[in-house]
Amino acid sequence: MNTHNSEPIIVAFCCHYCAYAAADLAGSGRLQYPPNIRIVRSPCTGRLEINFFMKALEAGADGVLVAGCEEGSCHFKEGNYLAKGRVNTARQLLKEAGLEPERLRMVNVSAAGSQKFAGYVREMVETVRKLGPSPVRTVNEKNAKEERTGAIQ
Repeated sequence: MNTHNSEPIIVAFCCHYCAYAAADLAGSGRLQYPPNIRIVRSPCTGRLEINFFMKALEAGADGVLVAGCEEGSCHFKEGNYLAKGRVNTARQLLKEAGLEPERLRMVNVSAAGSQKFAGYVREMVETVRKLGPSPVRTVNEKNAKEERTGAIQ
């Protein structure tokens, strides 16, 4: 894969009750947003751990979007607050590792927020597009290519 000409890949962890419903409504309403997003449905963003975000980046995502219920409206009371703290911690870890913390973002959206969801996706894709391909993805692709060609002994 040519990382210099490819579109960014964004993994979006969406809570089942609000963000995933908003994404589904956006699709049903034929709202336009970039197809760069890969949605992973979660029972609640509070269920997500820091290693989920890091694994997504390690596996080749250029960015990660965590989309939860609006603050104060979580079906599990405080799940989105837990997720917000974990996202902030993970952003700090990314910064310490020399990666841009902007590659990880948390947003809050209601189940009826299809326009808002589509807007968040567009914003995230544009942010990551400006940052360029993930250095982790580039290194992983280089290592995979070397393994295929036998360059690594």
